[in-house]
Formats: sequence, C-alpha cells, structure tokens
Amino acid sequence: MPLDTAQTGPRPGRLTSHETRQRLEHARNSRLAQLRALDESAQSADAHLVSAQTEAIQRVLTEIDEAFARVEDGTYGTCQGCAKPVPAERLEILPYTRYCVACQGRATA
Repeated sequence: MPLDTAQTGPRPGRLTSHETRQRLEHARNSRLAQLRALDESAQSADAHLVSAQTEAIQRVLTEIDEAFARVEDGTYGTCQGCAKPVPAERLEILPYTRYCVACQGRATA
C-alpha cells in the first residue's frame, strides 16, 4: 500500500506517513521487547535456541530499519520484485515487508 504523501490528505485505503511510522515503531518495539525477554531467560534456556531466536529478531529489526528508509525515499508499499503496490492487508500484518506474496515466494525459493 503506497503512502499518500499528497498535501490534500489521505485517500481511503492508504496509510499516511505518520501511520506507517507508528506501525513500524510498534513492530520495532515488539522485537526489542522480545530481545530483552530472551536476554533475561538466556541463562535457563538452550543457548543454541536463544542464539537462533536472537538472530531472527535481529534480521527483522534490520528489515524494519530498511522499511523506515523506504518511507523516507517514497518507495514504501511498493514491491521490490514487481514494482506493484503491496496489498494493504499484507502491510498490516508485516509493515516492514519488501515484497508482495508472489514475489516473496520467489525471493525465498
């Protein structure tokens, strides 16, 4: 879902830049809370499992930072694979995604 950056206000079905930043901040804060919880439980948990979880969370944090950059450069909500708009529903679930579902499948295949 591309951002509506027009000065006339948001159009139906589009996120404002502020709303997008709020969603990304929420995703970032959730991941940081997960990292803190992992750190606190690391002494009683399997080190390999904690390490894998930490790496996965760090990857998502990097994706969130990259999404903030896309907001700034105006490319947020546009699939990096096919250049079509990423569906709003997908961005609601994964606000930091770079791809539509079809292109994500190709990127991870």
